[in-house]
Amino acid sequence: MQRENRETIAGISLSHPDKVLFDAQGLTKADIARHYVRVAERMLPAVRNRLISLVRCPDGRSKECFFQKHAGRGFPKAVRRQEITEKDGGTAEYLYVGDLAGIVAGVQMNTLEFHIWGSRIDSLEKPDRLVFDLDPAEGLAFGDVRQAALDLRDRLEGLGLKSLPLVTGGKGVHVVAPLARRTEWPQVKAFARAVANRMGEEEPERFLAQASKEKRKGRIFIDWLRNERGATAIAPYSTRARQGAPIAMPVSWEEFGGLSAANTFRIQDMGARMTAPDPWAEAEGWRQGITKTMLEKIGADAYGG
Repeated sequence: MQRENRETIAGISLSHPDKVLFDAQGLTKADIARHYVRVAERMLPAVRNRLISLVRCPDGRSKECFFQKHAGRGFPKAVRRQEITEKDGGTAEYLYVGDLAGIVAGVQMNTLEFHIWGSRIDSLEKPDRLVFDLDPAEGLAFGDVRQAALDLRDRLEGLGLKSLPLVTGGKGVHVVAPLARRTEWPQVKAFARAVANRMGEEEPERFLAQASKEKRKGRIFIDWLRNERGATAIAPYSTRARQGAPIAMPVSWEEFGGLSAANTFRIQDMGARMTAPDPWAEAEGWRQGITKTMLEKIGADAYGG
């Protein structure tokens, strides 16, 4: 009997490490695992001890993929479990990772995308990040999305919050504001909704705050719904199960201003990225949160804030 081909990366035994998961690029399961080894120093602080959802593609990107948020059979122990209470009062077992082995264990299960909660398991009800996903209508140029992100950055700064950009590897951009863990989900959600609605009201020809494909034509949906309990956003440095095998990439505002698309970063770019300064390092010293004054200023009380 022929012995199964295996390779150990970050302490995880990968079955079929030469299985191709991105056909056009020839990227294998082992290539994906080694990508996470390369970016671990920067990715782990953003991902560690957050509940995660996974996009798994057992036969590669070009075949059927599915979204998984609950624990299932067959996962390596390095992908940890946490039982939490859901909205209906019932309980369910969710997944999280605490180290590089957990991420690579996800790759062993053919995970091509990691999506993270906005809070961590030791304080689940108090998020430490605010995320706006700028989702453009078909046909809008990236320049429109870029300007929208800059306008949103300025809006948040005017309210007292500094932010960072992440190009998602798709068409959109995430504007992320790190938060001190003082405010609970209802207030954070109300704040995000109020910001999105205010921008939509002031410039209805550019923005809308409703997840309506019919109404989105020529406009950008400011997706504020990432800011509620149970919602997720793509993790920094995650691969995307999309054409070209792009990476969700944190960038500085200065670099962001010169980008031509949200899906230009690839695995082969990561060596140079990891030797260059961390574009999000400046946020390590930030101590900011959503205050009562901010909630009042943006009119969040209308949405439960």
